Amino acid sequence: MKKLISLLTLLLIISAFAAGCSRSKTSGDGAGNADGQVTLSLFSTMSNEGEKKAFESAIAKFEEENPDINIEANLPGGGYEDMLRVKMAANDMPDLFDTHGWSQLRYGEYTADLKDMDWVENLDPALDAILKDEQGKVYAYPLNQAKDGISYNANLLEEYGIEPPTTLDGLMTALETIKEKSNGDVVPLWIPGGDNWTIAQIFDEMATPLLITDKENSHGEQLLDGSFDWSNYTLLAEKMKEMQEKRLLNEDVLTAKLSQAPELMAQNKIGFTFVGGSLGPDATELNPEVKVGTMPVPAVHEGDQPSWIGGERFTLAAWKDSEHLEEAKKFIEFLAQPEVAKEIAEGTSSPTGLKNAEADTYYSKYYENFEEVKVQPYFDRVYLPSGMWDVMATTGQELLADTLTPEQLSKKMEEEYKRLRSQ
Repeated sequence: MKKLISLLTLLLIISAFAAGCSRSKTSGDGAGNADGQVTLSLFSTMSNEGEKKAFESAIAKFEEENPDINIEANLPGGGYEDMLRVKMAANDMPDLFDTHGWSQLRYGEYTADLKDMDWVENLDPALDAILKDEQGKVYAYPLNQAKDGISYNANLLEEYGIEPPTTLDGLMTALETIKEKSNGDVVPLWIPGGDNWTIAQIFDEMATPLLITDKENSHGEQLLDGSFDWSNYTLLAEKMKEMQEKRLLNEDVLTAKLSQAPELMAQNKIGFTFVGGSLGPDATELNPEVKVGTMPVPAVHEGDQPSWIGGERFTLAAWKDSEHLEEAKKFIEFLAQPEVAKEIAEGTSSPTGLKNAEADTYYSKYYENFEEVKVQPYFDRVYLPSGMWDVMATTGQELLADTLTPEQLSKKMEEEYKRLRSQ
């Protein structure tokens, strides 16, 4: 009897051990299943419905061709950075993740080197400085490129006799014209401030013409060495507050959500907005009559020229410590096939990041119209320490909520800039 009990105890221990092994993960978030299928965890910053739809379609095609690999995609929108910071601190990164402009400075130590992959020879040289370092390491694969500016309702501008403005003063005049001629039925500048990162997007885009591109007002060196006088930043907050006081912004600016943009644009309720990406095709799908244009960021100082703001938009990096690195690279190689790269770029309404894949996007004719306009890098990625994006978002919210004055906003930016630089 004792032998029988001992044998049963031994079998229970073996069974428990085996069950524990079958449940254990084999990489940070990705797992190997008992049937041999590998699950790769993937995090991306994509937030617009059109973008997500295009990416999820590519994932489905890959899984169909590779039934032994499952992609578990996470698209947390505005919560992305906080989630990735936690994962970096725990050194438990997703198998695949979007570096969203920080491939080297923020995520570099976590990324696998992709330089030996076939697609690298077709990487657009315009992205070399962003995705490669001096030693030749390639940090991420670019799903597309960014040419950010301002979106607008092309039909409304034509109806009201407004040309896409090239200066900030011209933009202010255009906004006032829309308010007057629409009798208040159209929001001149619509901001989905309920997703506060969209406020940071505006400040980030406009900081470049304010502080960088004009030769007489260029503060790049001072921003990099820490000697920048932040009173030079106050004009942006003053202009934003002026727009709000003149009722040129949506009244629900602090609660409006990004997901509302396509429907409002389709209803001809928006004149201008800094929302880009798939806004145009999403709105036109809802209303085939609507036409959404895009234009560069207008110049702030007299004599300066407009600028596109850009670089990498969406990328995929592979976690260097992933136990499924081979499978992660296989997915990236799939995405880099010219026909797949083209589909994703067109689905996200942005140019591809590869020389051998050309996309005919919703905004192609507008990019052609402004092909002489230079692309400037995102302001925060070059001139601000990591963490300042969140500061731009929160201070912008506080400005629009009347809890910060423009001068106080600049002071708070200065304090956080110095604190983060010292870390």
